[in-house]
Amino acid sequence: MSDNLPQESFKQRMWRIVFEAETRAGKVFDVILIWLIIASVIVVMLETVDYYSTAYAQTLYVLEWCFTALFTIEYFLRLWLTRKPLKYAFSFFGIVDFLSCIPTYLLLLPFGGAAAHSLRVIRILRLFRIFRVLKMVHHVRGANVILRGLQRSKAKITVFFVAMGILSVIAGTLMYLVESRQPDSQFTSIPVSVYYAVVSITTVGYGDITAATSLGKFLTSLMILTGYAIIAVPTGIVSSEMLRADVDETSDACSSCGVHGHLHDAKFCRKCGEKLKEEVDDKRPSKNNG
Repeated sequence: MSDNLPQESFKQRMWRIVFEAETRAGKVFDVILIWLIIASVIVVMLETVDYYSTAYAQTLYVLEWCFTALFTIEYFLRLWLTRKPLKYAFSFFGIVDFLSCIPTYLLLLPFGGAAAHSLRVIRILRLFRIFRVLKMVHHVRGANVILRGLQRSKAKITVFFVAMGILSVIAGTLMYLVESRQPDSQFTSIPVSVYYAVVSITTVGYGDITAATSLGKFLTSLMILTGYAIIAVPTGIVSSEMLRADVDETSDACSSCGVHGHLHDAKFCRKCGEKLKEEVDDKRPSKNNG
């Protein structure tokens, strides 16, 4: 039975190593990858420190190119292993993987230096893979629940922020009318007064602008108390939506786009729509085996 698919079985084994952490080899691959990501981020950080960028410039340069070469090989390996390379390339991790490789190549261009140094920090986003490496399914589920809760509460949160924006404009305008007539007033315009209102309502209180009149201090107190009263509103909105979004999921990856977080009885990928668990089906014993 195994004589007729040597090439296909090799690709399938490689896919489990690169995209899953169920096997020992897959876990070793992902742990090594995470340490490489951490080391590459440290190198990027050290390049911004004058002492290290001067004393160890050549070493940091060589390390950066080594990391870039390894990440580039890994990126094309993932493209080769997925059934739909374009779907993976335009997925979240596909874009992050691409952006983690391209900055160093931009250094070769005369105009790409500044953009390259900024983009290389994106590599730290790849550390999200640690949830899959450690097989902390409940943490993966928790991340998906938070994301779904935020997505479902988007409309309510938008209405809340619009209402807060209107309240801040009204409060800032009142503060401008009250305080702007005072000598050497810090409330020089309505935008500055709106900024003061936002800082007061959110209870941040920088103290760079202060009210001088009794009425202004009274209005400031009302804004602070209002902020305390409504500060829990967005938390309650997101929490209620998170409870509704809490579902039981697996950490299995889609072989087309690599996304995780599917239901146990899911037959198709929640992201790209491709069929799931074909690898499991292929492992079932055939009736012809007796």
